[in-house]
Amino acid sequence: MRIVDLSAPIEPSPPETPAFQRTLIDYVSHAEGAAEIEQLHGVPRQLLRDGEGWTRETLTLGTHNSTHVDAPWHYNSLIGGERAETIDELPLEWFFGAGVVLDFGDRADGEVIEAPDLVNRLAAIDHDLAPGEIVLIRTDRDAFYRDADYINRGPGVSAAATHWLYDRGIRVMGIDAWGWDRPLPLQAEEALREQRPGIYWQAHQTDLRYSQIERLFGLSQLPPDGFSVACFPLRVARASAAPARVVAILDD
Repeated sequence: MRIVDLSAPIEPSPPETPAFQRTLIDYVSHAEGAAEIEQLHGVPRQLLRDGEGWTRETLTLGTHNSTHVDAPWHYNSLIGGERAETIDELPLEWFFGAGVVLDFGDRADGEVIEAPDLVNRLAAIDHDLAPGEIVLIRTDRDAFYRDADYINRGPGVSAAATHWLYDRGIRVMGIDAWGWDRPLPLQAEEALREQRPGIYWQAHQTDLRYSQIERLFGLSQLPPDGFSVACFPLRVARASAAPARVVAILDD
């Protein structure tokens, strides 16, 4: 068995990162840990191995800042006329299943992936979708993960293509770009020009009970199918999303 990590590293954000996307990590050293032990329990550093105490970190991390899983609550308050579920309310069975990678690395930034494109790529790998499979869209934009313009990179999946996957029993779908939709500035420009809903954030607001994995890493390491995906989100109460350690499991 071989396990492939599909998760982006969680690391401090560069200064130019917008505030709502910024990740901060406060690292406490062994020396600082020794001082904490002495303050808490009166044990001086000379009674500790090599004079060192514990290390620890304080993490400031938005639920959407790294590789994460979205819940229906993220998209709208109501899905199908009922209150949308938060990330801690979704069935765990969704987050482990057979994986499929569809390669759209040849698509330009801003292009739309439509349902016929999914049909063609599935035919190219001779794969018939089954309910419960986890479909991963490869764009190769993980190469730009640390770049300031990462948010503007990648093609995006249309609302119709998202519906097409959902209608075939797919409840978890992911992408190695900033988001499942095409870059938001492009959608914003079009929505403002046409002055109608259903353009901006269209693939999210499809009124469907499903989850997206966004900001995946390393899909190029995987075959088109024949592997499993584990993508369990952290159990963050009442949250719209949660970070996840997404891995692929292959039998070698």
